[in-house]
Amino acid sequence: MKFFSRTRLFFSELVGELQKASWPTKTELRDYTVVVIIASVLLGLFTSISDFSLYQFVDLFTKLVS
Repeated sequence: MKFFSRTRLFFSELVGELQKASWPTKTELRDYTVVVIIASVLLGLFTSISDFSLYQFVDLFTKLVS
């Protein structure tokens, strides 16, 4: 019986906390999503360019050594 009362208490507190939270508007959510997508693309480009450059440098170095 304690299990059900604790579960009910947990969910009632959960609902109360979720009501206290400030939720973004649709405009804010769209803007944040665009920022995250742009940041992800930029980070992906940076990682790809860095990886390609490092690969070329190591390849050149190993050709010069051997």
